[in-house]
Amino acid sequence: MGTFVSMAEQLIELNVTGMHCNNCAMSVHKFLEKKGLHNILVDFAGEEVKFSTDNDAQLPEVIKGIENLGFKVVEDLSAHITPFYERVENKFIFCAIFTAPLLLHMILPWHFLHQPIVQLLLCLPVFIVGCLHFGKSAISSIKGGIPNMDVLIFVGSTSAFVYSLIGTVQNLGPQYQFYETCATIITLVLLGNVFEKRSVNQTTSAVKDLVKFQQVSANRMVNGSIEVIDAREVRPGDTLLVNQGDKIPVDGEILSGQGSVDEAMLTGESLPVEKQKYDKVIGGTILLNGNFHMLATRVGSNTILAQIIDLMKKAQAAKPPVQKLGDKVAAVFVPAVIMIALITFALTYFVGQAGFQHAMMNAIAVLVISCPCAMGLATPTAVMVGLGRAAKNGILVKGGDTIEAVTNTRYVVFDKTGTLTTGKFSVKEISIEDGADIEQIRGMITAIEERSNHPIAKSLVNGLKGLPQQKLILKSVKEEKGLGMRAEDVQGNNYFLGTAKTKGDHFNLALYKNQALVAQIAVDDQVKPEAAKLIAQLKNMGIIPVLLSGDKKDRCVSVANQLGITEIHGERLPDEKLAVIDVYKKKGKTIMIGDGINDAPALTHADVGISMNDASHVAIQSASVVLLNTDLNSVVKFLQISKHTLLTIKQNLFWAFAYNIIAIPVAAMGFLNPMVGALTMAFSDVVVIGNSLRLKVKKVHGS
Repeated sequence: MGTFVSMAEQLIELNVTGMHCNNCAMSVHKFLEKKGLHNILVDFAGEEVKFSTDNDAQLPEVIKGIENLGFKVVEDLSAHITPFYERVENKFIFCAIFTAPLLLHMILPWHFLHQPIVQLLLCLPVFIVGCLHFGKSAISSIKGGIPNMDVLIFVGSTSAFVYSLIGTVQNLGPQYQFYETCATIITLVLLGNVFEKRSVNQTTSAVKDLVKFQQVSANRMVNGSIEVIDAREVRPGDTLLVNQGDKIPVDGEILSGQGSVDEAMLTGESLPVEKQKYDKVIGGTILLNGNFHMLATRVGSNTILAQIIDLMKKAQAAKPPVQKLGDKVAAVFVPAVIMIALITFALTYFVGQAGFQHAMMNAIAVLVISCPCAMGLATPTAVMVGLGRAAKNGILVKGGDTIEAVTNTRYVVFDKTGTLTTGKFSVKEISIEDGADIEQIRGMITAIEERSNHPIAKSLVNGLKGLPQQKLILKSVKEEKGLGMRAEDVQGNNYFLGTAKTKGDHFNLALYKNQALVAQIAVDDQVKPEAAKLIAQLKNMGIIPVLLSGDKKDRCVSVANQLGITEIHGERLPDEKLAVIDVYKKKGKTIMIGDGINDAPALTHADVGISMNDASHVAIQSASVVLLNTDLNSVVKFLQISKHTLLTIKQNLFWAFAYNIIAIPVAAMGFLNPMVGALTMAFSDVVVIGNSLRLKVKKVHGS
């Protein structure tokens, strides 16, 4: 279960299920701190708990302590099945079935639904589920000294239930029936939890997708014969055979043979990399052309891919939770309401000389009237409308937290290939030497490259198609792996086209005729037509654009100059990208936009990660936002929609609190008829929902 960190300390990794929010993670973290453990990492999304200890005997005690908090430590997450009754989706469906008739009793003509005992029986199962579900988080947050929204839900639903129960037992009439309020609060908040869980599952599946890259077979050479084994069984020093089209199983060095390797997964580099004897190769990358024997050097958790997966897990766990506005206010509001209710009881009973029941009813009236129904609706209704509006514009946003996270954005960091550029190759420029004819040069290139399957060769042929050229008749063509193409025409002239030394930095290829340089060719991917407009709009909004890529520095500078980006970071590997994001995050709110596996840790680590729809599956899963169309203008639309959604949330919270601020003193003085209270409470809900729906049609600049 653990691996040694040093001679004294041992790193322990536990799989812990049942943590459904950041409060759960915090309670586990605080428990482990009290036990004197080090290097604690609690990731509720990945259901993982890590810590180091120098006392192995402490482990059973730690596991027991975690389980006493209400969570479960399991050996294998993939084999663990969450019981039917513990799934939040099932809890929501169960509660909704009982809540629906309670809400509809005002509309339906069935008089038996008006009976207090029927309402009590419908509400009781929902109340029990609510107590079990929210009670744990509420108690943990009180112990931690930061009461959260769950305390408000717990106090509000309990007070509404107790108020109604007293009314039912003492037969005080219909004005004491708040059962539907109690059930509705619990059901609505469970619905919110369902959405949150789905968004968390999408985030963690990015790591699972990366793990699939490791799940490949390897051809191991044993005494001259080939043995097919799992990549996890490869040991350092093994000799492996890699054929065209295979994924390279582990990190290593080429012993013999050569080939073109697609390393875009790691570097984002648009062009395949030519590899030959003694070159290093990376596990998870793909051999497009050729074959070779390699020596395995780094396997298991030492491979670069395994380190990317580890970076992803750490980035997810370290992501600071965006505390909802309601939670921040709840930290003050909850204790304040409970204090007002206690003061109300004391003043009515001791100073006002009223009976115990009257004093109790006034105190509970305060709790019922301050019940966070409108507050509970304030954030989710605005978020749901905002997310819907974004979806109509082709922007898929995972979870409402993202909308709050993009406010006051200072930096937008772009990957280059596939994000600002199309990722499709084209001939940028052909520079011919003195005395050469452009039509002859085009003819030479086409004739030579028609015989190759290399991606660059295909792009050269397509790029020159339709342009005037003199056809060259070749006698023989030979491909030299890792270098280029050699050819001979019918007149006996020799040609070489490949990656030779060139004069200009931006030229990738050179063409020689009889050992003399006749042309240089620049092949690159095209900048997206709307990229320049987007960069200009971001600058107008006071946001600084940054280019961060694994591609060659000179290509990054070329693209940045075209678009007006001044902050450039080229030739960066995934861990280096993470470090760059870290620097920007310290200076201000940072958004990352990317599309490759090499961007995945950075997308997760940024305040908000945005991925293109045609991106790699892993990048899509790592990002908080996916642009369903490849139009970059969606980025500005997303920022505008988020800004207005947050404004709507603030307006909703203002209405919800304004209602409470007026109603609580009235209830405390005993002037509030519970029926009038119920009506005004319903009115505050209508105001909040109405304001949220306004976001559907509201004029949002840029969408």
